[in-house]
Parts: sequence; structure tokens; C-alpha cells
Amino acid sequence: MKFKPKKGDTVIYPQHGACIVLNMKRMKAFGKTQDYLILRTVINEMTLSIPVEQISTVGVRPPVSSSELQDLVAVLAKADPRVPANWSRRFKNHQEKLKSGDVYQVAEVVRNLAARDRDSALSAAEKTMYDRARVNLISEIQPALRVSTEEAELYLDKALEKGVLRPARPVAKAVAKKVAKPVAKAAPKSPAAKVVKVVAKKK
Repeated sequence: MKFKPKKGDTVIYPQHGACIVLNMKRMKAFGKTQDYLILRTVINEMTLSIPVEQISTVGVRPPVSSSELQDLVAVLAKADPRVPANWSRRFKNHQEKLKSGDVYQVAEVVRNLAARDRDSALSAAEKTMYDRARVNLISEIQPALRVSTEEAELYLDKALEKGVLRPARPVAKAVAKKVAKPVAKAAPKSPAAKVVKVVAKKK
């Protein structure tokens, strides 16, 4: 079934995240008159124009539904993702995932870079990519849950905490118990010692 967004709909445009359909407008550009979809990005409120006939080509699609969010969480919560160690290969791989516009591939980028940032600081380029991927994913989670941006971000962080950002278990108490040495109890006084004391008093 062909995707036909209408005014007021929320759509996802790869690398721009969630957008609101403002209207449909017939315009002439590059010597050709055709219908354009006029979008406003949720983040930064930038206006975009896309030829209607190219909607599927550029990857414009509807956002994930609330029922699909559990699958999204499963991707984000994977504990040990395999990420290329080579920087250029890793960066190119993540770029391709973001360009695909597929929400699960965007989630993989967020998860992988979160894991990388946990183990060692991200490069400036990867940090920018991580922030952009997070923003795009948050903008998609928000309409699916019908919540604020802050609540959508919290939802994302909680999903990551189930896997790559799982908080370390508190071990301080356990270690303290193992390290602490039992206090030696005073040895009971022998009956002989008591007898000596009694004899001393009689004298």
C-alpha cells in the first residue's frame, strides 16, 4: 500500500527525524511543475519540500506504532553489540544505517555508540553522530507514546540501561563484609584464676 500522508500527519524523514506535514503544494522547480509535500521538522522547526512522487525514494515513512516500541526496546537493550573496531569502518557502517531511515537501524547506532562512549570517549565526529541519532530516535518515540520530548528521552535512556548502560551492581557492602575481620572475643577466665583470687582475699 502506497504511503499517502496528509496535512497534520507526523512522518519520519531519514536524518531529520519526525516531521509534521504542513500541506501539499503544487510548485515549479528545475523546469518541472509537480506536487510537493511541505514538512516542518519537529526538532529545529526547519521547513522541507519533497516532490510527492519521490516520497518513497527518499525514505519518508510513518512513525513506529506504540505496539512496535517493544521491538525497538529489544534492540536498544541488547547488552553486547558487535561493533567494528576500525574507526573508519565503524563510522561508515553507522552512516549507512542512519541514511536508511529504518528506525531499528537508527536504534542500533544509538546503542552501539552508547556502548562505545561507555568504554572509551567518542571522537568529535562520532559524538555528533550519536547526538543526532538520539534526537531522531527521541522524535520518533515521542509521537508513538504521545508524551513530551523529555519523557521520550527518559524512555530511551531506560531502554539503554537494560543493556549497554546497565548500572553496576552495588558491591561496596559485599566487599566490606568479606574484608572485615571478626572481632576476637575475650577468652573466658579459667576456674583456677577464680580460686587464686579467693585465696588472696582470705590472706
